[in-house]
Amino acid sequence: MKPKFFYLGHGSLRFETTRGQLIYVDPYAGEDYGPEADLLLVTHGHYDHSAVELVTKKPDCLTVTWAEALAGGSYHTFQKDGITVAAVPACNKNHDIAQCVGYVVGFDGIRVYCAGDTSIVGDMDEAARYRVDYAFLPTDGVYNMSPEEASRCAELIGCRHVVPIHTLVGGYDRAMAQRVQHPGRIIVEPGETLEL
Repeated sequence: MKPKFFYLGHGSLRFETTRGQLIYVDPYAGEDYGPEADLLLVTHGHYDHSAVELVTKKPDCLTVTWAEALAGGSYHTFQKDGITVAAVPACNKNHDIAQCVGYVVGFDGIRVYCAGDTSIVGDMDEAARYRVDYAFLPTDGVYNMSPEEASRCAELIGCRHVVPIHTLVGGYDRAMAQRVQHPGRIIVEPGETLEL
């Protein structure tokens, strides 16, 4: 069994490890929140990223929000049953760096970068140092990066693959996702699953 990514929609993501552990990121879009979470990550407090009440959680589910990730003004790391989570900077004119994070999540020998709502932050070296396999980048061009900036971000990070998400405010725009240029770009639409 390979690890999987299921795209709930907008900025809402779910990952399943080879052990069957479920990781939810930024719940809001989609309807398939029944499978119980082992780990729940929230990048910031905007309503379209923080609908934690949608998620069915195991009794020992670890929930990490931007508040825990930035406690004391430092970026923190977390572990949960073999899964590692490292908070990294995220911000732009619409998102305060003191109230937003991205996450690099490691499981099954791969690393996924869940950028949250952000534009390019410096030279993205914090994310780059983790040798990201899959980068999930917002590309709406309104509240976040344009597809062209996301292309540059993927290059700075040095990721093997980029999956454009958050392509349209209130929906999904495949044409916007296709504007992201990267040799390892993968288009995943809401409701689709990708083997990692």
